[in-house]
Amino acid sequence: MAKGEADDPIMLSALQHYSYCPRQCALIHMEQIFDENVHTMRGNAVHERVDQPGLESFEGVRTEYALPVWSDRLGLIGKCDVVEFYPDGRIYPVEYKHGKKRAKVHDDLQLAAQALCLEEMLGTPVTHGAIYHHSSRRRREIVITDSLRQQVEETVKAVRSMLVSQKLPSPANDARCKECSLMEICQPQAMADKAGQSKARESLFEPD
Repeated sequence: MAKGEADDPIMLSALQHYSYCPRQCALIHMEQIFDENVHTMRGNAVHERVDQPGLESFEGVRTEYALPVWSDRLGLIGKCDVVEFYPDGRIYPVEYKHGKKRAKVHDDLQLAAQALCLEEMLGTPVTHGAIYHHSSRRRREIVITDSLRQQVEETVKAVRSMLVSQKLPSPANDARCKECSLMEICQPQAMADKAGQSKARESLFEPD
């Protein structure tokens, strides 16, 4: 969304990026900057299978891979890694992540956004989904709660506001930066130092 139009669709991945770090989200989705590190390369390897559109059926469960989804109401667009359709009518999205099984709010948010898209598209409630953690080969089931749904709505508004404003958020400069592929581009420590120096300069002219 380089132009920052208010009605441009937002990528589902932008919600996950914003929840992790607003500056990371802006660099990727506003400045169109992306770089690789060991974490993103592992993630790409994990997604290699589920990024190929296709359909499988086993014991009555239909599994679709790389399923395009959208929400006109929220202005979202993207795809689900995996969506399982059960004989009893249940719809169950599964998001693939390369790390070990551990709770991450930004991953849960992305899955919930997928659930909201599926509900709007198919007219069927989506109450549960899962994060599949490739390193531990285990699923972590997520309940799509009212609180998580509200968080999706709030994050969509925040991302849209940021993209329309075209303003780059300040760097986090904390533990999150170590795993970020954009650390060298973002320069969080240097940017934080500049902000501190600017504040110090301003204080020089404040009367006692």
